[in-house]
Formats: sequence, structure tokens, C-alpha cells
Amino acid sequence: GINDGTTPPNEYSLLQNYPNPFNPETVISYGLQVPGRVSLKLYDVLGNEVAELVNEEKAAGGYEYKLSTLNYKLSSGVYFYRLMAGDFVSTRKMVVLK
Repeated sequence: GINDGTTPPNEYSLLQNYPNPFNPETVISYGLQVPGRVSLKLYDVLGNEVAELVNEEKAAGGYEYKLSTLNYKLSSGVYFYRLMAGDFVSTRKMVVLK
């Protein structure tokens, strides 16, 4: 089916960032089934929070977040990003190469 952007996705989703590995930018895509508060956070390999990328109310639909190593001073290594929306929680891994 074709999503014209007006119909919300059938389920929550957190897609793998692209490109991965990356330097200096990557895109994180996610979908929200219903409107609500969304939290998207970035963690280092030890589980320390590095950045809060999104923390706001969002309408149902698809979204993209463009992450730059320049904005967050990320060094080379493995990071995890976690999306929390309602009861949905998903985490994915990304790699920064410099």
C-alpha cells in the first residue's frame, strides 16, 4: 500500500538509522500509531545518556530525525538510540566512524 502521509501507521516502529555506520550525519526514522508524548534518547555503550533528541507531544504519523556528530560532539564508537511512546519501547544500535 501507499502511505500518502495522511494515514497514521498501523503500528509503532523504530527503523535502523541510515547510513550506518555514519559520519557526520545519519537519519533515524520512526512511526507513531497514535498521538502522544515521544522520547528519543541516545546512549553510549556503557548505558550513559548522551543526548535527548526528542521529548515532546507528536501527532500520529511518520517522522525522521537527522542526527549530526557535529551537534552532539560524538566520538567514534557504538551508540544506542531508544524510542519510547506510550507502551512502545524500542532500542537500536548505531556506529560512528571518524
